[in-house]
This record gives sequence, C-alpha cells and structure tokens, in this order.
Amino acid sequence: MEKTQRTLMTTPTPAAAARAYAIEMHGDQKYGDHPYVHHLDAVVALLQPYGAGAQVVGYLHDVVEDTDATVSEVQERFGDLVARCVSLLTDAPGDNRKERKAKTYAALALVTGDEELALVVKAADRLANVRACVADGHRTLWETYRGEHPTFRAAAFRAGQCDALWAELDRLLLEWPAS
Repeated sequence: MEKTQRTLMTTPTPAAAARAYAIEMHGDQKYGDHPYVHHLDAVVALLQPYGAGAQVVGYLHDVVEDTDATVSEVQERFGDLVARCVSLLTDAPGDNRKERKAKTYAALALVTGDEELALVVKAADRLANVRACVADGHRTLWETYRGEHPTFRAAAFRAGQCDALWAELDRLLLEWPAS
C-alpha cells in the first residue's frame, strides 16, 4: 500500500505578511549599518505583549513615510484600522523635522478609541530608536529625542496603555549613560 503525502498550504500570520510587505517596500534601505528590518524587528519585539494588531502596525509604521507605499495600499492589504494607524504614524509634511514633528504630535494628541493602538506603536518605535542611539553611541540623535520628549510624551502618552514602554523611555532619556 502506497502512502500519499499531503502538503499543507499555510497562510502567513498577519504579522508575517506585514513583515514581508515591509521588507519588500523598504528594499535596500538601511537603519544605521543594518537592513531596515532590523529596526522593524526591534519595534515588534517590544510590541509582543500588546497583540497581533500592534505587531502588524509595528512592521508597517514607516512604510508610507519612507517608501512608495500608500495608505490606500496598506488599507487594501491590512484593513481600515491598520491603515488609519499607519497614517497617524506617518509624519505630516513640513520643511524640517521640527515642523513635521509638531504637526504629527498635534494629531497624536487627538487620538482616541481603537486608533490608540498607533500610540502604543509610536512609544515602541521611539523606545527602539532611543535604545539604538544608546547602543550605537549616537548622542546627537539621542539629544534630539530628549529635546522632543516632553512634547512627544504630552501628545502620545495615555496612562495605563503601555506604561512599561514609557517607563524605560523616560529612564533612557534622563541622561546619557556613563561610559
């Protein structure tokens, strides 16, 4: 009697699909000396306790801002809530970082309801960025984040939402670590 072997077709998880799409869209972009996915994986690792939706948004948080992807494409592939969150996480146009961040933080300050998922992802993104600054010795960029922190925190912090992320971020931005 001959046994037949069945190949199971597996559908990737939403987070795996988001990761694959982000890798495709970011292409050869770098995060420091690393492929861009290094940053995305760091953000998503911080988002593990916050569920699959946070992880999907975590992989996609920079895809509209830094690639040719559009919010409409994200919506078509990943749904309305993910697209709304990615849109909130995409810096508003402006002539410089200060202007872009001011507009973005103003929008984040108004976020309520389901879209607060974007705030969790934004906290994880900022924490991953600050951790990388410390690890790689990028003090100038760390100082930029430190200078923005009061305004960023006022816009994006919601008590009880992701307090552990905020506690570490606050601690890392108190002072540059001694060598």
